[in-house]
Amino acid sequence: MTEPIPPLTLPPVQNASQEGEWLFEALHRWLNEEFLPEPVNQDIARRAAQVFMRQRLEGENDVGALVIAIVTEMQGFDFSKSFYSEFAVANAVSDLLLDSLGIDRCCGQS
Repeated sequence: MTEPIPPLTLPPVQNASQEGEWLFEALHRWLNEEFLPEPVNQDIARRAAQVFMRQRLEGENDVGALVIAIVTEMQGFDFSKSFYSEFAVANAVSDLLLDSLGIDRCCGQS
């Protein structure tokens, strides 16, 4: 029988504003590079970083739970002027977090 994938957790938050700024900058850069740089990308990255930061301050360290929170809260964002959706944004955040932990996104191995 196959083994379940263990949860991925971030270390406890040390500096939430620094983490939020890192995520904003990394996500904004990713959004601009993936398709076309658009003014709305800054708003998308800012909103996702705010959700992430709030969740971290509330004690959430589980990457899966953070991604679900971003999907859920970004559903209220108007993506009509963007190529992206809440799912693409949450997946990008997940990839950025995994990269920051040194985890190979392809196969789930360090």
